[in-house]
Amino acid sequence: MKFGITYSTAAHGVDPDELVAFAQHAENCGFESLYVPEHIVLYPGAAVGPYELDPSLPFADPLDCLTFVAGATRRILLGTGVLLLPYHHPVTLAKRLATIDLLSRGRMRLLTVGLGTLPGEARALGVDFAARGRRADEAIDVLRLLWRGGPEGVGFAGEFFSFEDVCSFPKPLGDLPIHVGGSSPAAARRAGLRGDGWFPGGMLSEAERAAQWETARAGGRALEYTRWGSLDMTAERVEALAATGVDRVVVSPGAVGLDERRKELTAFAERLIRPA
Repeated sequence: MKFGITYSTAAHGVDPDELVAFAQHAENCGFESLYVPEHIVLYPGAAVGPYELDPSLPFADPLDCLTFVAGATRRILLGTGVLLLPYHHPVTLAKRLATIDLLSRGRMRLLTVGLGTLPGEARALGVDFAARGRRADEAIDVLRLLWRGGPEGVGFAGEFFSFEDVCSFPKPLGDLPIHVGGSSPAAARRAGLRGDGWFPGGMLSEAERAAQWETARAGGRALEYTRWGSLDMTAERVEALAATGVDRVVVSPGAVGLDERRKELTAFAERLIRPA
């Protein structure tokens, strides 16, 4: 089993020294990957399910954070959990992701994309909330097209994006995997049709997760399966997840202070990553 860890500036603040120290400690503990979440804008009354979000939460740009981390680490893979794909133009995004992958020597390997759940966020970015799924599908196709295109240029004519004879260089070190996150049957279908991985959300029953995993697998693509876990999970729970096909578990630190978060990572690693 591979283990990832999240770092949310909304929870821990935008402190460059703490971000680097946390990422370096996670790498030294043996965590495979570091994930950073995204919200581009918030607003009073914005809520995810029953949970209202403080509009002053400092969600820093995840790709900028990962670029910063890449310069201070050597092995840990870089991930988003999740990048709100409909709110990014794929031509610009292809260049940003390729650049991060090159500068990190091939570590931008766990891009996970989702649709977003806040209608006000979509409105602020000029995106039709109801059409964001179709927009994300096109964006995935555009990203791969640009990464694979040569000096002769490539073209695309879609509902949301259109261009002719476009060249996007530099290239990443091979196609970047695109994992699909979400908690809906539609997200599972998207993973099965277009994804390289499936990362379901946390608010699902085990029966719902199993059904969605089957939906994703029915698309016929080879998928990595990532799940959320907890810092107090047991080895037995990890084994149970592995038995269902899970390849990676991502956990979130709960402590407030950096020293306490380091202790949480160390304890988890000693139990499950480097068992005594």
